[in-house]
Amino acid sequence: MDVIESIVKNESVEDVLKVFALNSGIPSLDIMFGRYRHEVRASGELINTYQRLFDEGVLQSGPNGVAVKGPNWIEPKFLADNKYGKAN
Repeated sequence: MDVIESIVKNESVEDVLKVFALNSGIPSLDIMFGRYRHEVRASGELINTYQRLFDEGVLQSGPNGVAVKGPNWIEPKFLADNKYGKAN
């Protein structure tokens, strides 16, 4: 299992989005979750969580459809702990 697959399968949708939305637009995130956690995509949890993170100021719109850190962004614990090595 590669690092991205491990993160997507083992971490919360919110924490995954806090990291990967900074480098990927929603179409790429949709594909990533479709590959590793289809149920998150199929249930609408992916898009609902993504929108909630914007509403809460965790993410905000950046250039080219890629999010940037919002004023309420906090580093996910798995990233702070370097749980998967250098993931981003």
